[in-house]
Amino acid sequence: MLLDSLINKAAQGSSSTVAVAAAEDLEVIEAVIAALDQNLAKFMLFGDEEKINSIIESKKHQNMSGDCLKIIHADSTAEAAELAVKAVFNKEASVLMKGNIPTNIFLKAVLNKNFGLRTGNVLSHIAVFEVLGFNRFTIITDAAMNIAPDLEQKAQIIRNAVTLARSIGIDMPKVAPIAAVEVVNPAMQATLDAAALTVMNKRGQISDCIVDGPLGLDNAISTLAAEHKGIHSEVAGNADILLVPTIEVGNALYKSLIYFANAKVGAIIAGANAPIVLTSRADTAESKLYSLALALCCTTK
Repeated sequence: MLLDSLINKAAQGSSSTVAVAAAEDLEVIEAVIAALDQNLAKFMLFGDEEKINSIIESKKHQNMSGDCLKIIHADSTAEAAELAVKAVFNKEASVLMKGNIPTNIFLKAVLNKNFGLRTGNVLSHIAVFEVLGFNRFTIITDAAMNIAPDLEQKAQIIRNAVTLARSIGIDMPKVAPIAAVEVVNPAMQATLDAAALTVMNKRGQISDCIVDGPLGLDNAISTLAAEHKGIHSEVAGNADILLVPTIEVGNALYKSLIYFANAKVGAIIAGANAPIVLTSRADTAESKLYSLALALCCTTK
């Protein structure tokens, strides 16, 4: 199992600490338990101490005590987010995780000018999928952060995804900027950006990867589809990273893989001072665990 290999890889790295904002959530605690069982990390749980302890006690799990786990009370989700972000800012933790808290409140703390985690780079969402029938990871970006990125933002989104891909063992990832057609059409901005990104890659402005586009989704992931359309490139049919043109495309593709294809996924926010696990409150404990493992792989040098 591809995503299970990330858990093994994360377990082999140096011990990290994860700061969880608003940890009073059953799936979050289950993911924490699973991570502790695998010796992936230590945890600082910020939130309603009574509720967190109640969930922990209901699980009756032996690993939920000792030096591996610390609970810090917060009177509100906003305070929990601030405390968790400050823990990462102050190097007490190396990974930030979103718990049972609205994304806008969580990101407000992440982007705080005084103690936030911004670096000046574009923050982008990266999802790593394990899709039945594919013997490789399928990486999709950006399905959750950037609404309609311009050319330079797309270049930075690629760089973020390439850094992540290399951290999980894809040394020279193949990047496909996705569009509705495979040819440059002046009326379709996605094709113009894809062509520009391809040239930027050839000239070294985007490095450590191979970029080729525009490509339709079919010929980005299927060698048969690429052959039928007469497309010959190192990326066509073998893309590791799918760069979507807008958040709507990314969001629909992300959810289609989960609900139609029953795919498994781990996802993080990259481009900050530390990996950020930003999963949906509706995500399963398994998905949260994969996302944790992915973030921890990014901290391993």
